[in-house]
Amino acid sequence: MMRLSLLLFAAAAACGQQFDVASIKPAAEPTSPGMMRIGMNGGPGSPDPGRIHDENVSLKMLLTKAYGVQDYQISGPDWLDSERFDIEAKLPDGATKEQFAAMLQNLLIERFKMAIHRDKKELPAYVLVVAKNGPKLKPSAADAAAPAPGPPTGRMVMSKDGFPDMRAGGHGVTMAVMMGRGAKMAASQASMQELAESLAGQLGRPVVDQTGLTGKYEFEVYFSMEGLVMPPPPPGAHMAPPPGAVEAPSDGESRPTLQTAVQEQLGLRLESRKAPLDLIVVDHIEKAPTEN
Repeated sequence: MMRLSLLLFAAAAACGQQFDVASIKPAAEPTSPGMMRIGMNGGPGSPDPGRIHDENVSLKMLLTKAYGVQDYQISGPDWLDSERFDIEAKLPDGATKEQFAAMLQNLLIERFKMAIHRDKKELPAYVLVVAKNGPKLKPSAADAAAPAPGPPTGRMVMSKDGFPDMRAGGHGVTMAVMMGRGAKMAASQASMQELAESLAGQLGRPVVDQTGLTGKYEFEVYFSMEGLVMPPPPPGAHMAPPPGAVEAPSDGESRPTLQTAVQEQLGLRLESRKAPLDLIVVDHIEKAPTEN
């Protein structure tokens, strides 16, 4: 009875909040082998509050947005990470962030026949602290604030390290994965809280910032894919370096793990702890949405 009431609550929470128009399609195949472009753009608080344009997003990504949680707080079938969709939707004028979240919940319930319940468990976590020899972070210039990046347009610009140039025109922490080369995390005008949230998303555990660092920083971190919470690459994926690029070390050969890279390259340390965590448990969800 308790679980039934929670399932009914999930549906009731989203009742009455709907997108004006919503289109869900299977994600298009990547145009460049070995590269996957993912984006969640638009909605309240963005430069385009009346529309959303989600590209190559997983159901787990939609769930995190709909319920205001991190992906490690979602429990459900493995394919929540692997099945990907392109979504276009129009919001009613003046929709708030809370209403937007309810619309996403309603979309998942109606189009994917989703049913959930909530749970709470004590799970492994990390605390982010300054390492023994101090931080290796470059403070951002006080006047260097830039607008948040919008939807990706045009040809992707590549850096000489063989990874996309992720920091141009924006702020915060971004990450790129290149098959056979590992991953790169880059930051511009980023706080330690933003770094902690990005680390949590990659490690699949909560990360609590206890560095005591209150500024904004620039940094780049190179690491392997070992131990990361990432969907598997497409079969046979490979990305040749662009002309003039410096060949990056291949994944698993000379890249450190993310935890080691954070300590060696940023002068910070991740300490293991345990913490109580609220969970969204997916009891039922369809792989394919109903027709548009």
